[in-house]
Amino acid sequence: MAGGTTGALLYAVSAAVLGMLQFGFNTGVINAPRAFIENFIREQNDASPSLVFSVIVSIFAVGGMIGCPLASYLVEKRGRKNALLINSFIGIVGAALMGFSKVAYSVEMLIIGRFIIGINCGFATTASPTYVSEIAPLNLRGAFGTVNQLAVALGMVGGQILGIDVILGSDAGWPWLLGLAIIPSVLQCIMLPFAPESPRFLLLSVRDEEKARIALTKIRGTNQINDEINDMHVEDQAAKEEDKFSIADLFKISSLRTPLLIGIVMHLSQQLGGINAVLYYSVTIFQSAGLEESVARLASIGVGSVLFVMALVSIPLMDRLGRRTLQLVGLGGMTVFSVLMTIAFFTYENNTTMSTFAVIFTFLYVAFFGVGPSSIPWMILSELFNQGARSAAVSVGALVNWFANFVVGLTFIPMSEALDNYVFLPYTVLLILFFLFTFFKLPETKNRTIEEVTALFKN
Repeated sequence: MAGGTTGALLYAVSAAVLGMLQFGFNTGVINAPRAFIENFIREQNDASPSLVFSVIVSIFAVGGMIGCPLASYLVEKRGRKNALLINSFIGIVGAALMGFSKVAYSVEMLIIGRFIIGINCGFATTASPTYVSEIAPLNLRGAFGTVNQLAVALGMVGGQILGIDVILGSDAGWPWLLGLAIIPSVLQCIMLPFAPESPRFLLLSVRDEEKARIALTKIRGTNQINDEINDMHVEDQAAKEEDKFSIADLFKISSLRTPLLIGIVMHLSQQLGGINAVLYYSVTIFQSAGLEESVARLASIGVGSVLFVMALVSIPLMDRLGRRTLQLVGLGGMTVFSVLMTIAFFTYENNTTMSTFAVIFTFLYVAFFGVGPSSIPWMILSELFNQGARSAAVSVGALVNWFANFVVGLTFIPMSEALDNYVFLPYTVLLILFFLFTFFKLPETKNRTIEEVTALFKN
């Protein structure tokens, strides 16, 4: 029925979110095989294995910083579906380079492959949510939007499970483990040609109403689509009457600068609170807390599993409790458990039960991240800006997020070597600052129109 789910809609969403599954997989998969990759680095050159491994981890985020603006350009020039299809070929190249790096005795291939798969994942984090939000019916847009986060968590858990020693977490298996990133991209190549293009793109960008109607009829499973087409025309007319703002305008105009600053800090809080230190290095963290390597790998699966469960839990809470409340609860919980993690890491040698508590505290830290900070930064800029400034603001937020991701990935190993068991204290200090900023600066956007929110900053 109109406004409901159909086979065509579910097929198109499934094809699109394979890119988000790819993002989750490549975030979590690098964790378990660290020791084997460092041995491979040691065999090929005289560079510091831990430093090169940090580059391998963090170069993924550099690719993401390139992928985001590339996606913004291609989704407008080539369409949502075709942009996703182009990106799937980028993913195949990156996965193949990583998978064949050991056979070629080339650390450089591994680094380049990881960089290219980063482009693919950065591209997906922009293009996939855009496509899904435009084909989903209005009454289900929020629910379908959460599918992206669920796909990320599912990909992360899959990568962590495949990385245990009895599957592919071995000296012989790690190239296969990284190379499996080719599967989501190949599936996208097969599925996307049969998915419909976004009717919104066809109507508002291509200016072909007939094709838009055909696509929308297929997605909705009914020809009762006139109201939705008319809504698109109304939106198009309103957009023409609104002023358009560039990225430079966001920094120049005070009423835009304040919400931009809030959005930037929200994105920084997601990354600089230390979550990717856990996602990229949880096996290393659990080993430093006294667990054997095989047990640490199994424990790391729990990290992705907790994120997956919390993605489900946060869906009904988002509109019930509001963005501001969930963000504060999440940051507050992360602060508490980052302190408890530090205590557990520091005392486990004198009390072996603290190794268990270190794992539990890490899981709870991740759980509070999933309450709000995992998803709210990605949605808050869309709710703080009107149509004319939204695209530029979201682009800035995505770029900041990926840059902060790069910083955490590159610096965690040197920080852990310098600070040892106190490695999470810098993140704790930043979490406290982010909590205070959020408490004093972030307005609640729940049940407020865009006009009401933007009026707060004009005043």
